[in-house]
Formats: sequence, structure tokens, C-alpha cells
Amino acid sequence: MLVALSGGPDSLALAAATAFEAPRAGLRAGAVIIDHGLQEGSADVAAQAASAATSIGLDPVVIRRVTVDGAGGPEAAARDARYAALAEVAAETGAIAVLLGHTLDDQAETVLLGLARGSGAVSLQGMDAVSGLYRRPMLGIRRVTTEQFCADSSLEPWHDPHNLDQSFTRVRVRTSILPMLEAELGPGIADALSRTADQLREDSDALDHFAEEMAEDFAQIVEAGIALPVSALAAQPAALRQRLIRLVVASEFHLSLSRTQTLEVARLVTDWHGQKPLDLPGVRVERRNGLIVFAATTVGELTGQDPVVDH
Repeated sequence: MLVALSGGPDSLALAAATAFEAPRAGLRAGAVIIDHGLQEGSADVAAQAASAATSIGLDPVVIRRVTVDGAGGPEAAARDARYAALAEVAAETGAIAVLLGHTLDDQAETVLLGLARGSGAVSLQGMDAVSGLYRRPMLGIRRVTTEQFCADSSLEPWHDPHNLDQSFTRVRVRTSILPMLEAELGPGIADALSRTADQLREDSDALDHFAEEMAEDFAQIVEAGIALPVSALAAQPAALRQRLIRLVVASEFHLSLSRTQTLEVARLVTDWHGQKPLDLPGVRVERRNGLIVFAATTVGELTGQDPVVDH
């Protein structure tokens, strides 16, 4: 396994704990350091982190320099480049998992950001402890604990100046919003947000499971694509109906519908009055013969057909 090591207190504490525990579990543990090249002296910071990893017994220790192109904003671009490099190094070294140093505080920040964006339960459920190749073993540990661990262990973490840059939304949440909530509403806000994420993840997983089972029962292959019976969709609560719609589109056409688009499709079930087909990016949806039919579209395909009369 590999520890994704930035040199900060969270990842350094995780690296030290992993170096101690891995041999006792019969595992080999190394570290991967991603140099984003976004700050002067980043190569020196990466070299310092690598030296720390070697000193505590991690092997192999890999430094990987990435190019951050800025697409989607600096935070998103850096994250995309980082995860691509982590996956690449894991494949090269044969690592079975990459350990990430996200803490309970990071989880609380993620939930609060999702709440501010109004992006629904998927965002509010925060980060998974296990997500494919990645493991987040410290989601139940506060950041102050990792900092104290480093101090007690005579480890010297690097403090990223970007973590104090108020131009980043997450930094403002970390340094201003969460402390303000703690001051005004009382202590325990971060823990409460983390518990909320756990509960929403359980609910969301259950609903996704039910939607997958229903899709297997209800979905029909038709000449134009795939279809769901109107009667079956109408019988479901809104949360399941909309999951079924998103699931069919994602699995059949590899597209992700926004909430607005999903609700427009759902109106073909719940508010039917002879609407024209919906032409969404990459997929056309229409109600026909008691079915909601999903079919792939091509660039330049004509839209604006006559209203469909359902039977």
C-alpha cells in the first residue's frame, strides 16, 4: 500500500502510523509525494516529505511531478492531476490501496460546502472511507489530534501556505465559517456534520440499491434504446423515481443528468399533458405507448417534434 504524503501534519501522522502498523499486519507500505509545482520551492518540500517517509521506514518512496492546467479552476485541476498521478504510481508499484490523510475536519468542510452548493445528498454524504483504490482511515480523527501526534513524535510537518489563502473557498470554510458556527451554536459542529454525512450515505446507499433492483425488473430494451414503464415509475416515491431515471441514463448512455434535467424527465410521468420529447445533451426522452423511452441522440439531430400522444 501507499500513503499519499504531502508532508502536512495529517498525512505525516498517517504515514508514521502506517509505517508502524503495516509490518505487524504483514503488509509492505510506501509513500507517494505529488509535487504540483504551484509554489516556489515545491521540489524542496517534496524532497523533505520523501526524506521523512524514508526515515520512518516507508519503502518505496516515489515523488511524482504533475502539471496543473487550471481546467475547472485551480483547486479542481490540482485535485484531478493529483488523483491521476496517485493511480499511476499505484499501478506502477502494484499497490493494493492508497491511503489518504483526510480527517473528520475535512469531512465536515466537505459536507458544509455541499450544503452551500445545494448539490443534494450525494455531496452531503461527504467522502467515503473506502472508494475503489483509495482508503481514508482517519475520517473519525480530528485535525488537532494529528497535529499533536506529530509534536509528540518529534515529526516536523510542512504547513502549506495555501491553507491560509482566503481566495480558496475551503480555506474560508476552515478558518472562518466553521469556527463561527462553533462559536455561535456551540462545540461539536464538525462532529455533527460528519455524523450527518454517515447517515446520508447509509440512506443513499439503500436507495441506490433499491433503484438498481427495480431497474433490473422494469427496464426494457426497445429498438430506439431503453425504456421504463410509466406505471412503474408513477408508483415509486420521488426519490426512487428520480434515481431510476438517472441510473438508466448513466448506465445506458454514460451521461449524468442534473437535478433540473431529471425533474423534467419525471414530469413526463407525473405531469403528462402531451409534451414534446425532451432533447437533453446526448439523449432524447419521450413518453410513448405507456413507456418512458430513452434514446441516444447525435449532434445536429433535429428537435421540436410534434407532441406525443400516449396510449
